[in-house]
Amino acid sequence: MKIKIVAIDIDDTLLNSQKKLTEPVKLAINKAKASGIKVVLCTGRPLSGVMSLLSELGLDHQDDQYVVSFGGSLVQTTNGKIISSDPLTYIDYVDLEYLSRKKGLHFHAISNDRIYTANRDIGEFTIHESNLVSLNVSYRTPEEMRGIKIIKAMFIDQPEVLNQALKDYQDFASLEDRINFTRSTPYFYEANAVGINKASALKRLCKLLTLTSENVMAIGDEGNDLSMIKFAEMGVAMGNGIQAVKDCAQEITADNNHDGVALAIERYALGE
Repeated sequence: MKIKIVAIDIDDTLLNSQKKLTEPVKLAINKAKASGIKVVLCTGRPLSGVMSLLSELGLDHQDDQYVVSFGGSLVQTTNGKIISSDPLTYIDYVDLEYLSRKKGLHFHAISNDRIYTANRDIGEFTIHESNLVSLNVSYRTPEEMRGIKIIKAMFIDQPEVLNQALKDYQDFASLEDRINFTRSTPYFYEANAVGINKASALKRLCKLLTLTSENVMAIGDEGNDLSMIKFAEMGVAMGNGIQAVKDCAQEITADNNHDGVALAIERYALGE
């Protein structure tokens, strides 16, 4: 069997609109596992936002199963062994936080165990992210952030506010020698260390497992999935995915409310 890794985005891909795993998706993943395929959740979420799903899928606490979190900045086994970790620097954080103020955007940064914001009026999407990934929020000034290991940062605001800020891209472009920017949802614009994305994480995992991109199927829906869709031999776009993902995918499956992940695994990984 050619496909040895199935890399799956979580939000609006693995999960339906109610943020739930459906039975057909769980069944298809169990079939893939039984056939020897590594099912790797690849997400912009921190690890805390993945653990309950790994448990529900029977992938948790294993030394031969893997998870990619923070948009590719952290790769590890599901029992906690770190394969790679690529945080932002303090200078990166300071420059990004300043840019958020210049652009009038809400902003937060995420460590392994907490979300930090310098917005005294905490943004609604920071609270949304906190609830989604089960991390508490702390207010910290930029000066107080020195010494805190920041893995990923996010500009978070209403889509129309983000869109307006991104029209003049020059200030973001000036940081691209150090920062990789991706749009993960209409209201999240994410910042990772340069060169770090879901594809870079999968490349490291393939090297560890002595595999290549020819052995990878990737399933996703948003801008932060583009890198892994392009990397994989079999890139699959969700029916609810953005057009850019559909344009570069080899196949398009059903949407996340009609078990698109299950259909993709059965057709393209298992050949059913």
